[in-house]
Amino acid sequence: MSVFFDTNVLIYAQQDGEKAEVARRLLAEGGFISIQVINEFTQVSRRKLGRSWSEIGPAIADILAVLPPPLPITLAMSDAARRLAEAYSLSFYDALIIAAALEARCTTLLTEDLQDGQRFDDLIVLNPFVMPSRI
Repeated sequence: MSVFFDTNVLIYAQQDGEKAEVARRLLAEGGFISIQVINEFTQVSRRKLGRSWSEIGPAIADILAVLPPPLPITLAMSDAARRLAEAYSLSFYDALIIAAALEARCTTLLTEDLQDGQRFDDLIVLNPFVMPSRI
């Protein structure tokens, strides 16, 4: 199973509690992210968590220490995202995450922001915080 992580998994990994433990375990097992995920992580860390710039840099370094370099967002990925957004009535940015996961040839997208069990070609969406033992 090749895994793509949505931003919320990375955010939880930086916190405390049960979801944080699940997120850290999954990240340690490896997977993929895109630069969009890093950008969203930065935005959520600043806006919702109130983290300083000096805290965000090391948090991103921690993420990049366990995962391969983030996938860049390409024009082809953007085009695929527009098609996905239209076909499935998704927000563009959710569709861009899916397009990146498909581009990386992942079989699983871990997120709590989309419908658990939904499929996009060979990609299945799983909420890692609902029955985390299945992942």
